[in-house]
Amino acid sequence: MSIAETETDLREILGSAEGLAAQKSRRQLDKYSRQFIAMSPFLTLATANAKGRADVSPRGDPPGFVHVVDDKTILIPDRPGNNRLDTMVNIVENPNVACLFFIPGFEDTLRLAGRAKITHDGELLKHCVVNGKPPKVGVLISIDEVFLHCAKALKRSRLWQDDYMQDRSVMPSIARIILEQTCESDVDEKTAHEADASVEDNYRNELY
Repeated sequence: MSIAETETDLREILGSAEGLAAQKSRRQLDKYSRQFIAMSPFLTLATANAKGRADVSPRGDPPGFVHVVDDKTILIPDRPGNNRLDTMVNIVENPNVACLFFIPGFEDTLRLAGRAKITHDGELLKHCVVNGKPPKVGVLISIDEVFLHCAKALKRSRLWQDDYMQDRSVMPSIARIILEQTCESDVDEKTAHEADASVEDNYRNELY
């Protein structure tokens, strides 16, 4: 098996970035990155713990849910979840993070990297109120790099098209899957139905 172990190895195989690809990285937000963030209802947030073990978490809300504090700082609200706190614990151990912003219908994305802190400052979090409920905490990111990423990945995947749309019923519900993954015995229908109902109730009543 041939493995590329250094950047030199990679450059010999793949070459170097040229032209606009090499020039597009910025150290702060401009009017276009601000507009992209304001239009985005969804992002992925990448973190790693002190040992380098990585995690990627989805974050979503109405467009503009990420608050732009200034040209060097953004605030991502944290909404109610399962309290695993994978992202939060990673940030406490290792502040280096990265985000990928999506806009439905756009095939290009926005990449942002920086250093994060967990804030519970009420004055900051008041900008992220939804349905009258402010988040308890937020991820405050000091920006090191931001740039637009080209559309090739979303063109290849046809993410916003119907071509690869799947019927959710081809797999069991998330509740049933997790039950089967974690139970030593077979999952009966009553237990699975109750778990599904609990998940749906949580979706209806605990988004904020």
